[in-house]
Amino acid sequence: MRIALAQLNFTVGAFEGNFAKIAAAVARARVEQADLVVFSELAATGYPPRDLLTHPRFIDLNLDLLARVAALSDDRLAILIGYVDRNPSSDGKPLHNSVALCASGRVVDRHHKLLLPTYDVFDEDRYFEPGRQVTPMNLGEWRLGVSICEDVWNDPTFWPKRLYHRDPIAELVAQGSDVMINCSASPFELQKIDVRRRMIRQEALDSRSYFFYLNQVGGSDELVFDGHSIGIDPLGNDVVRMRDFEEDFAVYDVPDPNREPEERAAGGSSRIGAVLRDVGQSDEETAYRALVLGLGDYVRKCGFTSVVLGLSGGIDSALTACLAAEALGPDRVFSVALPARYSSAHSVNDAEALARALGIDHRVIPIDGIFQAYLDQLAPAFAGRQEDVTEQNIQARVRGGVLMALSNKFGHLLLTTGNKSELAVGYCTLYGDMCGGLAVISDVPKTLVYRLARYVNRSRTIIPESTLTKAPSAELKPNQTDQDTLPPYDVLDRIVEAYVERNLDIDGIAALGLDRAVVAEVVRKIDASEYKRRQAAPGIKISSKAFGVGRRYPIAADYSAIDRGKG
Repeated sequence: MRIALAQLNFTVGAFEGNFAKIAAAVARARVEQADLVVFSELAATGYPPRDLLTHPRFIDLNLDLLARVAALSDDRLAILIGYVDRNPSSDGKPLHNSVALCASGRVVDRHHKLLLPTYDVFDEDRYFEPGRQVTPMNLGEWRLGVSICEDVWNDPTFWPKRLYHRDPIAELVAQGSDVMINCSASPFELQKIDVRRRMIRQEALDSRSYFFYLNQVGGSDELVFDGHSIGIDPLGNDVVRMRDFEEDFAVYDVPDPNREPEERAAGGSSRIGAVLRDVGQSDEETAYRALVLGLGDYVRKCGFTSVVLGLSGGIDSALTACLAAEALGPDRVFSVALPARYSSAHSVNDAEALARALGIDHRVIPIDGIFQAYLDQLAPAFAGRQEDVTEQNIQARVRGGVLMALSNKFGHLLLTTGNKSELAVGYCTLYGDMCGGLAVISDVPKTLVYRLARYVNRSRTIIPESTLTKAPSAELKPNQTDQDTLPPYDVLDRIVEAYVERNLDIDGIAALGLDRAVVAEVVRKIDASEYKRRQAAPGIKISSKAFGVGRRYPIAADYSAIDRGKG
C-alpha cells in the first residue's frame, strides 16, 4: 500500500481555506499514485476549536467539508481525515472527535476518539463523548488500525503510570490490524518530540507492524504544533521523518502485511525509500523555530500584517524583535525606543544597533515630558508621600500608552516582551509593559532567553554583545538592576520550574539545594501575582506548563497550606 502523509497548517474555522489545502494534497497524492492519503486530527475544523463546537452552524460546515472531501476519493485513492461527528445517542456529550475513511466518493468507516485528554491545555470531555469500541478499518485487503492522538498515549509498556483504563492500540493489534495510523494534533513543548518518537517506536515494536503518526503543524492561539510526523517500521527503524514547524508531504510504500516483520522492514524501502527530513537538533533551535511559527501564525490568522514593540536595549525586547523579523520579515516590524530620565545612553544605542542589524523600522519617542506631566498633575494628591514603585510604574504605563497609540493608529499588533521569570513573580507592570496583543516570550525563562540570544548570534552579531553582558535592568530608577528585587536568574528559574511545572512545595524545592527563605519568597510572589497573569496577553507555549489556559489557579485563595510543605 502506498500511503501519503499530508502534514498541513490549518486555521480553526477557515473551512474554505482548509478545504483548498486538503484538495491540493489529495491531488498531489493522486499524482503520486497513492492508495491512501492521511490528514491530521480535526483537519476539517482546525484544532483546537474550543467553544466554537457549541455552535450548530460550525458543526454543519464541518460536515459539509467532510462530504466534499469524501467526493474527492475514488476507487483508487482513499482519504483518512479528522472531523467532528454528531453523537446520535440521546445520552452523553453531543459530539465525537472522529476520523472518517473515505473511498469511492463516500464515507465508508469512522473511528471515534476513545481517550479524551483533560489535563493542561486540553478539555476535550467538555465537548466530546468518547468512543466505546474500536475496530480496524477495511481498505481493500488491508486492515487499518486507526487511532486519534491521545488514543496512542496509554501504552502500559511505555508509561509506568497510565491515565486511562484501556489501551486502544493494543485492542487494534489484537484484532489483526495490518498497519497502524494515528491522526494527531499534538502541541509542541521542549523535550516532547523525543518522547513522542520513542513512544511510537515502542508501539511499532509491540505491534510488529508499521506505525504512521501524522501530526498537525502551525500555530493556534497559544499552542504551536510542530508537525514532525513519523513512520516506524516493525523493527523500530525510522522510515518517515517529516519536517518540524513546516508543512510537508511524504509518500511511503508499506509492504505486504503477510510477510514477516524482518521481510516487511526490508521490503518497505524497495520502491519508495525512507523519507527522513532534517529536523531541529537542539533545544535552542526547536524553541526558536516554535516561537517564530507561533508568532507568525498568530499575527496572520488574527488578520494583522505588521507588529510594533518597544525596544529598551535589553535582551528580552531584542529577542522578541529578532523573532518578529524572522516570522514576518523586517519590513513588517516597527520598533520604538521610549527613553526617560533614567534610561542609559548605551540602552538607546543598543536598541538602534539591533534595529539596524535586523533592518527594521525604528524610531525614538522620548517620554520624559509625559512622565513629568503625570508627576505634576499627581503632586497634590501625592503630597506627603515618599516616592516609591508608583512613580516607577508610571513610566512603564506611559510607555504602554504610547505603544498602544501607535498600534491603534497604524494597525500594528503590539507585542509584549516580558519573559516567564518576570511574569512568574509579577516583575512587570499591569497596564504598562504588559500592554499588548501577544506575549511572545512569556513561556521562556530568562536563562533560556540568553541561550536563544546566543543562538540568534550563531553566525553573525545581531543582538549587540553589550546587551548580552550588561546587568538586566528596568531602568525605572537610578542604578537599578533586576537583582535588587529578584534572586539571580539561574536560581529564580530553578524555583519557577520546580513550583510551576513540577508542583513541588517549598520544602521539596529547598531539598534541591536552594535556600529555603529565597524559595519561600519566590513562591509567595508567584502566588500573589496570579491577578496580573489573568490580565496578561496570551503567550506562546513551549514548556510543559505555561501560564495561561493550561494553568488554572484562583486569585482569591490562601496558598500557604499547600506551599509550606512539612514545615
